Amino acid sequence: MSEQKKSDSPDSEITRRRDAIDALDARLVEVLAERARLAAEIGALKGDGPVYRPDREAEVLRRVAQLNPGPLPREAIERIFTEVISACRGMEAKLAVSYLGPSGTFTEMALLQRFGRGVDAVPCATLDEVVRTAESGAAGYAVVPVENSTEGAVGRTLDLLVQTPLKICSEVVVRVRQNLMSRATPQDAITKVYSHAQSLGQCNGWLGQHLPHADRIAVASNAEAARLAAGEPGAAAIGPEIAAERYGLEILARSIEDDARNRTRFLVLGRDEPRATGRDRTSLVMSAHNRPGAVHELLTPFAKYDVSMSKIESRPARTGQWEYLFFVDVDGHQSDEKVARALAELKGMAPFLKIFGSYPMAEL
Repeated sequence: MSEQKKSDSPDSEITRRRDAIDALDARLVEVLAERARLAAEIGALKGDGPVYRPDREAEVLRRVAQLNPGPLPREAIERIFTEVISACRGMEAKLAVSYLGPSGTFTEMALLQRFGRGVDAVPCATLDEVVRTAESGAAGYAVVPVENSTEGAVGRTLDLLVQTPLKICSEVVVRVRQNLMSRATPQDAITKVYSHAQSLGQCNGWLGQHLPHADRIAVASNAEAARLAAGEPGAAAIGPEIAAERYGLEILARSIEDDARNRTRFLVLGRDEPRATGRDRTSLVMSAHNRPGAVHELLTPFAKYDVSMSKIESRPARTGQWEYLFFVDVDGHQSDEKVARALAELKGMAPFLKIFGSYPMAEL
């Protein structure tokens, strides 16, 4: 009896399970090595073909998410496989990706969510610099914010899409989780809070309830807020978790945003044109003749060919003539029959039409 009890003790059961984990880890290493070898062989067969294949990577991530039986959530599985893909991709060549810096921003989070850590992240001071860096070839791709679910479109990004020869080849949607972070200050001792003005506004309710007497100071970015908080006693910052990681801060309170549904959509710009995956989006911009019903006419081909339009956004054309450009997102790839027919008809109607690209939809 005593021997049975000894073999069934918690320590022995923990040891048995740890041994099983060690055996699984060994198998995982072998499988990952085999995957890397196959990826390297594919890279050699591709020759000078693109290293980053957003269509293929989207298909891999969707498939593993569907295969996932739990208990790991889908987001965890996707993060793991993103890094596996990133490491395998890096065996072919290490990509450079420009983004709106500095380090520790939501844009950097979007870059890591799409490309993983096996790339050279190139922070830029402005959106214009982000795009120009990719146009010049100093970076292979650019990551730019295009819209926020509460704040609306990023106007400068829309303007740059009209001007740049780069194509949209992927998109990323980042859940905006705001966190209170500080160097070593208890929450009840905080006297000032740094953050970007939008982040302060997104956390107005929480701040009013938990830090009503703390000064709220708007700065250029959440990363700058974290940098300032790291050097001042009694100061805290609001921003993404990555900012705490970059600047050595402790997170005092997580997800303090007033709207848990807040998300920001980012675009990946490059020179590639991804093939259809079966779950794609096509983005374009067009102008309309200055006459009654002109905009309605331009939308008719989408209805005629049963193409779902998920977004339309107007923006001044900057001609000084009160003319507007209309930015449109539709479901489907431009090679899909229905979308292709609608676009062909639209080309004969719109004074100006530019297709930014077709790319895999982000998983929400």
